[in-house]
Amino acid sequence: MPKMKSHRGAAKRFKKTGSGKIKRAKAYASHLLTSKSPKRKRKLRKAGLVSDVEQKNISKLIPY
Repeated sequence: MPKMKSHRGAAKRFKKTGSGKIKRAKAYASHLLTSKSPKRKRKLRKAGLVSDVEQKNISKLIPY
């Protein structure tokens, strides 16, 4: 049986951690930044985790 292909769009957006959770980038950090406080922008730089509800669906898209 051939290898499964990973969903290339999802592979660029998500990474698996060592414990198997899925990391993601936070939204609202790309433009209109002058109206956002420095504290808010700093928090948006950090990576977030995918919620438990979505974890199953995204792990199908990135099997490796």
